[in-house]
Amino acid sequence: MPPSPPDLPRATLGVLFIATLIVGSLWILRPFLGPGIWAAMLVVSTWPLLLRVQRRLWNRRWLAVTVMTLLLVLLLVLPLTLAVGALVSHIDQIGEGVRALTSWRPPPRPPAWLAGLPFVGPQLTRAWAEAVSMGVGGLVAMLTPYAGNVTRWLLAEVGGVGRLLLQFLVTTVLAAVMYAVGERWAAALRRFAWRLGGDQGEAVVELAGQAIRGVALGVGLTALLQALFAGIGLGLAGVPLAGLLTMLMFMLCIAQLGALPVLLPATAWVFWQGHTGWGVFLLVWSLVVTTMDNVVRPVLIRLGADLPLLLIFTGVVGGLLAFGLVGIFIGPVVLAVAYTLLDAWARQPRVTPGAAPPQPPREPPAA
Repeated sequence: MPPSPPDLPRATLGVLFIATLIVGSLWILRPFLGPGIWAAMLVVSTWPLLLRVQRRLWNRRWLAVTVMTLLLVLLLVLPLTLAVGALVSHIDQIGEGVRALTSWRPPPRPPAWLAGLPFVGPQLTRAWAEAVSMGVGGLVAMLTPYAGNVTRWLLAEVGGVGRLLLQFLVTTVLAAVMYAVGERWAAALRRFAWRLGGDQGEAVVELAGQAIRGVALGVGLTALLQALFAGIGLGLAGVPLAGLLTMLMFMLCIAQLGALPVLLPATAWVFWQGHTGWGVFLLVWSLVVTTMDNVVRPVLIRLGADLPLLLIFTGVVGGLLAFGLVGIFIGPVVLAVAYTLLDAWARQPRVTPGAAPPQPPREPPAA
Protein backbone atom coordinates (compact mmCIF):
# COMPACT_ATOMS: atom_id res chain seq x y z
CA MET A 1 0.00 0.00 0.00
CA PRO A 2 1.28 3.53 -0.70
CA PRO A 3 2.36 5.45 2.39
CA SER A 4 -0.30 7.71 3.82
CA PRO A 5 0.32 11.45 3.34
CA PRO A 6 1.43 13.38 6.42
CA ASP A 7 -1.38 14.85 8.48
CA LEU A 8 -0.27 18.48 8.28
CA PRO A 9 -3.25 20.02 10.18
CA ARG A 10 -2.70 17.60 13.06
CA ALA A 11 1.02 18.41 13.30
CA THR A 12 0.33 22.16 13.08
CA LEU A 13 -2.35 22.05 15.77
CA GLY A 14 -0.08 19.94 17.97
CA VAL A 15 2.76 22.47 17.70
CA LEU A 16 0.36 25.35 18.37
CA PHE A 17 -1.05 23.56 21.44
CA ILE A 18 2.44 22.95 22.85
CA ALA A 19 3.49 26.56 22.17
CA THR A 20 0.31 27.87 23.82
CA LEU A 21 0.91 25.62 26.83
CA ILE A 22 4.50 26.88 27.18
CA VAL A 23 3.53 30.56 26.82
CA GLY A 24 0.64 30.15 29.27
CA SER A 25 2.87 28.46 31.83
CA LEU A 26 5.49 31.21 31.55
CA TRP A 27 2.78 33.87 31.86
CA ILE A 28 1.46 32.27 35.05
CA LEU A 29 4.98 31.96 36.47
CA ARG A 30 5.95 35.47 35.37
CA PRO A 31 5.89 36.99 38.92
CA PHE A 32 8.24 34.23 40.10
CA LEU A 33 10.67 34.16 37.16
CA GLY A 34 12.98 36.87 38.53
CA PRO A 35 13.19 35.49 42.10
CA GLY A 36 13.41 31.96 40.66
CA ILE A 37 16.40 32.82 38.48
CA TRP A 38 18.11 34.56 41.41
CA ALA A 39 17.40 31.56 43.66
CA ALA A 40 18.79 29.13 41.08
CA MET A 41 21.95 31.19 40.65
CA LEU A 42 22.48 31.43 44.42
CA VAL A 43 21.88 27.71 44.96
CA VAL A 44 24.18 26.63 42.13
CA SER A 45 26.98 28.94 43.25
CA THR A 46 26.74 27.91 46.93
CA TRP A 47 25.97 24.20 46.48
CA PRO A 48 29.50 23.04 47.45
CA LEU A 49 29.18 25.12 50.63
CA LEU A 50 25.84 23.42 51.41
CA LEU A 51 27.42 19.98 51.10
CA ARG A 52 30.30 21.06 53.35
CA VAL A 53 27.88 22.37 55.97
CA GLN A 54 25.84 19.17 55.71
CA ARG A 55 28.90 17.02 56.46
CA ARG A 56 29.63 19.16 59.51
CA LEU A 57 26.05 18.78 60.79
CA TRP A 58 25.97 14.98 61.02
CA ASN A 59 24.82 14.64 57.38
CA ARG A 60 21.42 16.17 58.18
CA ARG A 61 20.12 17.98 55.12
CA TRP A 62 17.41 19.90 56.95
CA LEU A 63 19.97 21.37 59.35
CA ALA A 64 22.20 22.41 56.45
CA VAL A 65 19.24 23.95 54.60
CA THR A 66 18.31 25.91 57.73
CA VAL A 67 21.85 27.26 58.10
CA MET A 68 22.10 28.24 54.43
CA THR A 69 18.68 29.92 54.49
CA LEU A 70 19.68 31.98 57.53
CA LEU A 71 22.87 32.98 55.72
CA LEU A 72 20.85 34.12 52.72
CA VAL A 73 18.61 36.17 54.99
CA LEU A 74 21.69 37.79 56.53
CA LEU A 75 23.20 38.51 53.11
CA LEU A 76 20.06 39.64 51.24
CA VAL A 77 17.23 40.79 53.48
CA LEU A 78 19.08 42.20 56.49
CA PRO A 79 21.48 44.52 54.56
CA LEU A 80 18.60 45.93 52.51
CA THR A 81 16.54 46.54 55.65
CA LEU A 82 19.45 48.26 57.38
CA ALA A 83 20.17 50.38 54.30
CA VAL A 84 16.54 51.51 54.05
CA GLY A 85 16.45 52.26 57.78
CA ALA A 86 19.65 54.29 57.57
CA LEU A 87 18.32 56.20 54.56
CA VAL A 88 15.03 57.00 56.28
CA SER A 89 16.69 58.04 59.55
CA HIS A 90 19.12 60.37 57.76
CA ILE A 91 16.75 61.75 55.13
CA ASP A 92 16.69 65.17 56.83
CA GLN A 93 20.49 65.32 56.92
CA ILE A 94 20.69 64.28 53.26
CA GLY A 95 18.21 67.01 52.32
CA GLU A 96 20.12 69.62 54.29
CA GLY A 97 23.36 68.48 52.67
CA VAL A 98 21.87 68.81 49.21
CA ARG A 99 20.53 72.28 49.98
CA ALA A 100 23.88 73.33 51.46
CA LEU A 101 25.65 72.00 48.36
CA THR A 102 23.42 73.95 45.99
CA SER A 103 23.81 77.15 48.03
CA TRP A 104 27.61 76.83 48.10
CA ARG A 105 29.66 79.28 46.08
CA PRO A 106 33.36 78.69 45.41
CA PRO A 107 35.61 81.37 46.95
CA PRO A 108 37.78 83.26 44.50
CA ARG A 109 40.94 81.87 46.10
CA PRO A 110 41.48 78.13 46.70
CA PRO A 111 42.16 76.84 50.23
CA ALA A 112 45.76 76.75 51.38
CA TRP A 113 45.93 72.96 51.68
CA LEU A 114 45.05 72.55 47.98
CA ALA A 115 48.23 74.26 46.81
CA GLY A 116 50.27 72.24 49.32
CA LEU A 117 49.30 68.86 47.84
CA PRO A 118 52.33 67.06 46.38
CA PHE A 119 52.59 66.72 42.57
CA VAL A 120 49.02 67.87 41.81
CA GLY A 121 48.75 71.02 43.97
CA PRO A 122 49.73 73.59 41.31
CA GLN A 123 47.51 71.94 38.68
CA LEU A 124 44.49 71.89 41.01
CA THR A 125 45.06 75.53 41.98
CA ARG A 126 45.15 76.51 38.32
CA ALA A 127 42.00 74.49 37.62
CA TRP A 128 40.26 76.20 40.56
CA ALA A 129 41.09 79.64 39.17
CA GLU A 130 39.85 78.66 35.71
CA ALA A 131 36.60 77.28 37.13
CA VAL A 132 35.95 80.48 39.08
CA SER A 133 36.66 82.60 36.00
CA MET A 134 34.22 80.48 33.95
CA GLY A 135 31.42 81.21 36.42
CA VAL A 136 30.88 77.98 38.35
CA GLY A 137 28.82 79.96 40.88
CA GLY A 138 26.28 80.78 38.17
CA LEU A 139 26.03 77.11 37.20
CA VAL A 140 25.36 76.12 40.81
CA ALA A 141 22.73 78.84 41.04
CA MET A 142 20.98 77.37 38.00
CA LEU A 143 20.77 73.99 39.76
CA THR A 144 19.39 75.45 43.00
CA PRO A 145 15.67 75.29 42.01
CA TYR A 146 15.99 71.51 41.58
CA ALA A 147 17.35 70.92 45.09
CA GLY A 148 13.91 70.55 46.66
CA ASN A 149 13.07 67.61 44.40
CA VAL A 150 15.95 65.47 45.66
CA THR A 151 14.44 64.74 49.07
CA ARG A 152 11.05 63.90 47.56
CA TRP A 153 12.74 61.61 45.04
CA LEU A 154 14.61 59.78 47.82
CA LEU A 155 11.39 59.22 49.75
CA ALA A 156 9.67 57.88 46.64
CA GLU A 157 12.55 55.46 46.01
CA VAL A 158 12.38 54.24 49.61
CA GLY A 159 8.72 53.40 49.04
CA GLY A 160 9.67 51.28 46.03
CA VAL A 161 12.23 49.31 48.03
CA GLY A 162 9.39 47.39 49.72
CA ARG A 163 8.76 45.48 46.49
CA LEU A 164 12.46 44.63 46.26
CA LEU A 165 12.39 43.38 49.86
CA LEU A 166 9.42 41.14 48.99
CA GLN A 167 11.31 39.74 46.01
CA PHE A 168 14.28 38.97 48.23
CA LEU A 169 12.01 37.10 50.63
CA VAL A 170 10.53 35.05 47.76
CA THR A 171 14.05 34.36 46.50
CA THR A 172 15.07 33.08 49.93
CA VAL A 173 12.05 30.76 50.15
CA LEU A 174 12.65 29.35 46.66
CA ALA A 175 16.34 28.88 47.44
CA ALA A 176 15.45 26.92 50.59
CA VAL A 177 13.26 24.58 48.51
CA MET A 178 16.02 24.14 45.93
CA TYR A 179 18.53 23.37 48.66
CA ALA A 180 16.25 20.65 50.00
CA VAL A 181 15.60 18.85 46.67
CA GLY A 182 18.54 20.10 44.60
CA GLU A 183 19.76 16.66 43.47
CA ARG A 184 16.31 15.77 42.11
CA TRP A 185 16.05 19.02 40.14
CA ALA A 186 19.59 18.66 38.80
CA ALA A 187 18.88 15.09 37.63
CA ALA A 188 15.72 16.26 35.85
CA LEU A 189 17.65 19.06 34.15
CA ARG A 190 20.35 16.62 33.01
CA ARG A 191 17.72 14.26 31.58
CA PHE A 192 16.12 17.15 29.69
CA ALA A 193 19.51 18.29 28.35
CA TRP A 194 20.37 14.73 27.31
CA ARG A 195 17.09 14.46 25.41
CA LEU A 196 17.97 17.67 23.56
CA GLY A 197 21.66 17.10 22.79
CA GLY A 198 22.79 13.74 24.09
CA ASP A 199 26.05 13.62 26.00
CA GLN A 200 27.02 17.06 24.71
CA GLY A 201 23.80 18.55 26.08
CA GLU A 202 24.51 17.04 29.50
CA ALA A 203 28.02 18.47 29.40
CA VAL A 204 26.55 21.91 28.67
CA VAL A 205 24.58 21.73 31.93
CA GLU A 206 27.80 21.03 33.84
CA LEU A 207 29.49 23.91 32.05
CA ALA A 208 26.66 26.30 32.95
CA GLY A 209 27.04 25.36 36.61
CA GLN A 210 30.80 26.01 36.47
CA ALA A 211 30.24 29.39 34.80
CA ILE A 212 27.74 30.43 37.48
CA ARG A 213 30.18 29.48 40.25
CA GLY A 214 32.99 31.30 38.50
CA VAL A 215 30.96 34.49 38.21
CA ALA A 216 29.71 34.21 41.80
CA LEU A 217 33.26 33.87 43.07
CA GLY A 218 34.95 36.27 40.68
CA VAL A 219 32.33 39.02 40.60
CA GLY A 220 30.26 38.67 43.76
CA LEU A 221 33.05 37.88 46.21
CA THR A 222 35.38 40.47 44.68
CA ALA A 223 32.66 43.14 44.96
CA LEU A 224 32.04 42.17 48.58
CA LEU A 225 35.74 42.38 49.45
CA GLN A 226 36.13 45.74 47.70
CA ALA A 227 33.08 47.20 49.42
CA LEU A 228 34.18 45.96 52.85
CA PHE A 229 37.72 47.35 52.47
CA ALA A 230 36.37 50.65 51.13
CA GLY A 231 33.86 50.86 54.00
CA ILE A 232 36.63 50.27 56.54
CA GLY A 233 38.60 53.13 54.99
CA LEU A 234 35.58 55.45 55.15
CA GLY A 235 34.97 54.55 58.78
CA LEU A 236 38.60 55.15 59.77
CA ALA A 237 38.62 58.51 58.00
CA GLY A 238 35.46 59.60 59.83
CA VAL A 239 33.20 59.90 56.77
CA PRO A 240 29.52 60.03 57.85
CA LEU A 241 27.00 57.41 56.65
CA ALA A 242 29.81 54.92 56.08
CA GLY A 243 27.43 51.93 56.26
CA LEU A 244 25.07 53.31 53.64
CA LEU A 245 27.98 54.26 51.40
CA THR A 246 29.41 50.74 51.77
CA MET A 247 26.14 49.26 50.52
CA LEU A 248 26.17 51.70 47.60
CA MET A 249 29.75 50.75 46.74
CA PHE A 250 28.85 47.06 46.80
CA MET A 251 26.10 47.66 44.23
CA LEU A 252 28.49 49.73 42.09
CA CYS A 253 31.14 46.99 42.25
CA ILE A 254 28.56 44.38 41.23
CA ALA A 255 27.70 46.61 38.26
CA GLN A 256 31.44 46.71 37.37
CA LEU A 257 31.62 50.48 38.01
CA GLY A 258 33.91 50.14 41.02
CA ALA A 259 34.04 52.04 44.29
CA LEU A 260 35.71 55.19 42.95
CA PRO A 261 32.43 57.09 42.32
CA VAL A 262 31.96 57.05 46.12
CA LEU A 263 35.57 57.09 47.31
CA LEU A 264 36.67 60.15 45.32
CA PRO A 265 33.92 62.50 46.64
CA ALA A 266 34.50 61.13 50.15
CA THR A 267 38.23 61.86 49.83
CA ALA A 268 37.50 65.38 48.61
CA TRP A 269 35.14 65.90 51.57
CA VAL A 270 37.85 64.81 54.04
CA PHE A 271 40.32 67.24 52.45
CA TRP A 272 37.69 69.98 52.54
CA GLN A 273 37.24 69.45 56.29
CA GLY A 274 40.94 70.23 56.74
CA HIS A 275 42.06 66.68 57.66
CA THR A 276 44.94 66.47 55.19
CA GLY A 277 46.50 63.38 56.79
CA TRP A 278 43.28 61.36 56.70
CA GLY A 279 42.63 62.66 53.18
CA VAL A 280 45.99 61.32 51.95
CA PHE A 281 45.28 58.03 53.75
CA LEU A 282 41.87 57.70 52.10
CA LEU A 283 43.33 58.56 48.70
CA VAL A 284 45.97 55.83 48.98
CA TRP A 285 43.36 53.43 50.39
CA SER A 286 41.13 54.19 47.38
CA LEU A 287 43.94 53.28 44.98
CA VAL A 288 44.50 49.97 46.81
CA VAL A 289 40.78 49.12 46.76
CA THR A 290 40.46 50.05 43.09
CA THR A 291 43.36 47.84 41.97
CA MET A 292 42.30 44.94 44.18
CA ASP A 293 39.92 43.47 41.59
CA ASN A 294 42.73 43.18 39.01
CA VAL A 295 44.42 40.62 41.28
CA VAL A 296 41.55 38.95 43.13
CA ARG A 297 38.97 38.55 40.35
CA PRO A 298 41.06 36.41 37.90
CA VAL A 299 42.13 34.05 40.68
CA LEU A 300 38.57 33.54 41.95
CA ILE A 301 37.12 33.08 38.45
CA ARG A 302 39.69 30.39 37.72
CA LEU A 303 38.64 28.58 40.89
CA GLY A 304 35.05 28.36 39.63
CA ALA A 305 35.43 27.82 35.88
CA ASP A 306 38.33 27.34 33.49
CA LEU A 307 37.06 29.91 30.99
CA PRO A 308 38.73 32.93 29.34
CA LEU A 309 38.68 35.95 31.62
CA LEU A 310 37.67 38.24 28.73
CA LEU A 311 34.63 36.05 28.03
CA ILE A 312 33.49 36.20 31.66
CA PHE A 313 34.02 39.97 31.92
CA THR A 314 32.21 40.63 28.61
CA GLY A 315 29.34 38.40 29.72
CA VAL A 316 29.03 40.23 33.04
CA VAL A 317 28.93 43.72 31.51
CA GLY A 318 26.81 42.75 28.50
CA GLY A 319 24.39 40.72 30.60
CA LEU A 320 24.03 43.58 33.06
CA LEU A 321 23.12 45.99 30.23
CA ALA A 322 20.77 43.49 28.55
CA PHE A 323 18.95 41.84 31.48
CA GLY A 324 19.58 44.05 34.49
CA LEU A 325 21.25 42.89 37.69
CA VAL A 326 20.47 39.20 37.14
CA GLY A 327 22.30 39.49 33.82
CA ILE A 328 25.65 39.33 35.61
CA PHE A 329 24.96 35.57 35.83
CA ILE A 330 22.92 35.03 32.65
CA GLY A 331 25.41 36.78 30.35
CA PRO A 332 28.52 34.70 31.23
CA VAL A 333 26.51 31.46 31.19
CA VAL A 334 25.15 32.11 27.68
CA LEU A 335 28.57 33.15 26.35
CA ALA A 336 30.29 30.19 28.04
CA VAL A 337 27.84 27.68 26.54
CA ALA A 338 28.09 29.26 23.07
CA TYR A 339 31.90 29.41 23.29
CA THR A 340 32.20 25.76 24.34
CA LEU A 341 29.81 24.48 21.67
CA LEU A 342 31.59 26.44 18.93
CA ASP A 343 34.99 25.30 20.17
CA ALA A 344 33.89 21.64 20.27
CA TRP A 345 32.39 21.93 16.78
CA ALA A 346 35.52 23.58 15.38
CA ARG A 347 37.76 20.87 16.88
CA GLN A 348 35.88 17.99 15.28
CA PRO A 349 38.22 16.08 12.96
CA ARG A 350 37.62 16.34 9.21
CA VAL A 351 36.61 12.97 7.74
CA THR A 352 36.99 12.31 3.97
CA PRO A 353 34.39 9.88 2.50
CA GLY A 354 35.92 6.41 2.15
CA ALA A 355 38.98 7.27 4.23
CA ALA A 356 39.78 6.09 7.71
CA PRO A 357 39.04 8.63 10.43
CA PRO A 358 42.13 10.59 11.46
CA GLN A 359 43.81 9.62 14.67
CA PRO A 360 44.47 12.24 17.34
CA PRO A 361 48.10 13.44 17.46
CA ARG A 362 50.33 11.54 19.84
CA GLU A 363 52.14 13.22 22.65
CA PRO A 364 55.94 13.29 22.17
CA PRO A 365 57.75 10.78 24.40
CA ALA A 366 59.13 12.14 27.61
CA ALA A 367 62.85 12.78 27.58
